[in-house]
Amino acid sequence: MHDIRIRPIGVINSPHTDRANMPIQPCGARDVAGRIVMEEALAPGLKDLEGFSHIYLLYHFHMSTGFDLTVVPFMEPAERGLFSTRAPRRPNQIGLSIVRLERIEGNTLHILDVDVLDGTPLLDIKPYFKNFDAFPEAISGWAEAHQNKAGQVRSDTRFVSPKA
Repeated sequence: MHDIRIRPIGVINSPHTDRANMPIQPCGARDVAGRIVMEEALAPGLKDLEGFSHIYLLYHFHMSTGFDLTVVPFMEPAERGLFSTRAPRRPNQIGLSIVRLERIEGNTLHILDVDVLDGTPLLDIKPYFKNFDAFPEAISGWAEAHQNKAGQVRSDTRFVSPKA
């Protein structure tokens, strides 16, 4: 395999400045406002995005280093395989959130339900399509019994490495 180069397309700003006590999913950040400041040269790529109520954000967990292949997730006391979780300490520190798009002003997107650390580098934006992306019959594996708690659970320091 070879290395892949990815450069940020913007920065996510949010009121979350500490990795501890953050919402762990957008459902725990209901109505929390944030914004994305895109690189000015990329602003034309935002054309027609304003017609979407929700967008995917792909971002870099820039404060995470290292990883473990088994982790104890925030909603579960048992150890789980890393790839069955959304833990931030990963081989490639890529995060994913679905947020509400409030409005776009030039190269700035105003978003709601932001569960991302302030200053997070944005890698990509994709529109959420309700008929493509929603699967009501989906099963959530080990989290099936716990997923209703995601809105109340807050982060702690378990994924903050000593070096970070």
